[in-house]
Amino acid sequence: MSSSGPADDFIPAGLASLGIEADEVELAVMAAAHQLFWPRILELLELDTSGVEPEGHPELSRAP
Repeated sequence: MSSSGPADDFIPAGLASLGIEADEVELAVMAAAHQLFWPRILELLELDTSGVEPEGHPELSRAP
């Protein structure tokens, strides 16, 4: 069985490690969500925030 990407191995292995059984439809939905969200997550991880001044005393109950 050949896989077309890392998600094809990672998703079933992660579910199996948690004792979760998923059928082909559920795996297909998870793979589609991965394809949709993962590129944007990678963009956020690569975002350079070194030029942004951190907020001094953040009040987390209000918007900045």
